[in-house]
Amino acid sequence: MALSTFVLAVLVMSGAAALGRELAGDGAAAAAAADVAMASRHEKWMAKHGKTYKDEEEKARRLEVFRANAKLIDSFNAAAEKDGGGGHRLATNRFADLTDDEFRAARTGYQRPPAAVAGAGGGFLYENFSLAAAPQSMDWRAMGAVTGVKDQGSCGTNSGEHEQTNDYLILHASTGNYGCEGGLMDTAFQYIARRGGLAAESSYPYRGVDGACRAAAGRAAASIRGFQDVPSNDEGALMAAVARQPVSVAINGAGYVFRFYDRGVLGGAGCGTELNHAVTAVGYGTASDGTGYWLMKNSWGASWGEGGYVRIRRGVGREGACGIAQMASYPV
Repeated sequence: MALSTFVLAVLVMSGAAALGRELAGDGAAAAAAADVAMASRHEKWMAKHGKTYKDEEEKARRLEVFRANAKLIDSFNAAAEKDGGGGHRLATNRFADLTDDEFRAARTGYQRPPAAVAGAGGGFLYENFSLAAAPQSMDWRAMGAVTGVKDQGSCGTNSGEHEQTNDYLILHASTGNYGCEGGLMDTAFQYIARRGGLAAESSYPYRGVDGACRAAAGRAAASIRGFQDVPSNDEGALMAAVARQPVSVAINGAGYVFRFYDRGVLGGAGCGTELNHAVTAVGYGTASDGTGYWLMKNSWGASWGEGGYVRIRRGVGREGACGIAQMASYPV
């Protein structure tokens, strides 16, 4: 090899090494900047939601959980924008520093009914109801038939609305369910019918903790005769029921696409159909882009989603988006 060629090769190699060190330095600087930005984002999130931690060690651990969730949320939203801006958006809401297991334990609790309860409602009141006669959209809130959005807290109970002479009450955990360990709507309906009704929330407010039931039948504010189940995996039947009254619905509320829901019509992709949470179908409609949706009232407070509500796409497979068509029931 000629001396000039050798010198040139050495210079090229030295330049490449220097460039590699420079790029590595830039990468480390970028990573450090990203860490600072995420820590700042976490601090602002803590201030917004009034979050405090017992010590710096706990704060550091929660920051890492927050970081993982924030990256997931940002990635989802970026993909939604790239696809044309349709669908729904996620937000780093107040659950963003919880692991999946922690969130499931605190905020979900629906349990499939045992054989003794499943199908015990009998019949379907609206089986002959013609969907052609159903209104194009329905929102029971506009009828004054839906109570304000509540926050179940860290007690994994279900909630739903029930109708009795146009009065609607929250259904809290009842005898035969599992308190803060969860339960199901049908068992609560059976309990209400058997005891002659529920006390008004003003006289017996929700506490969100396990304990003995103190409600006396004599103080009942409203009563029901029983309940009926909506035929499974039939969104037409569900629509027939919701056109006539609010309906309690079991869904998958543990997936991140539901947990961090912020706005828009949740399409179901990534939601799953495992039933672990209860919401209330209070209407249905069509979005501006022509997408049909169910209007669902949740129990995680008004700061979640669209003022405590979520719109879930109608007509998504046999089981429905988030499993919405699998198991629904209503009081009679």
